[in-house]
Amino acid sequence: MLDFSEIKLGKIITLNDQPYKVVSTQHSKQARSGAVLRTKLKNLINGSVLEKTFTGSDRAEEADLERTKASFLYADGENYNFMDQETFEQFSFSKEDIGEQVQFLKDGTVVDILKFNGKSINIGLPTKMEFKVISAPPGIKGDTAGSATKLVTIETGAQIKCPLFVNEGDIIRVNTETNDYVERVK
Repeated sequence: MLDFSEIKLGKIITLNDQPYKVVSTQHSKQARSGAVLRTKLKNLINGSVLEKTFTGSDRAEEADLERTKASFLYADGENYNFMDQETFEQFSFSKEDIGEQVQFLKDGTVVDILKFNGKSINIGLPTKMEFKVISAPPGIKGDTAGSATKLVTIETGAQIKCPLFVNEGDIIRVNTETNDYVERVK
């Protein structure tokens, strides 16, 4: 069981026999009342978002998740097919199950598979991945008082804000959790 103070961003808890990931927290304390923790929880099975407030005496059960490794094989329409690296079992997720992470899937990517009660429920991408830039408009000099950026398209079709010096054909590293440019590799 997690105490009130242990419910943090990124933790996965069980609520109504469903796994929820804590995606937002706001801790507040009023003068005479006890502390409260307002959270936004994302259901890892159906993707719905729930807002829940915890008080100082509340506890949450940490979800019992199993993690295994799998390789992304291919996409066929709305389904994305994976193969477990230990059992070689193939399975698929729909585009809705994977959510925004689909924009960073490329053939052969090794992902974490989250299993809840023996059933595969979601994937976890590596935090940083490298992609080839397939389209980059030329950098336009001018109003660059701040940090100037441009929108480039990577090999999976996703668009990332990058500095002006990134060109077509470059390999860049991207943070898949925040969709942010990290660095140019080559």
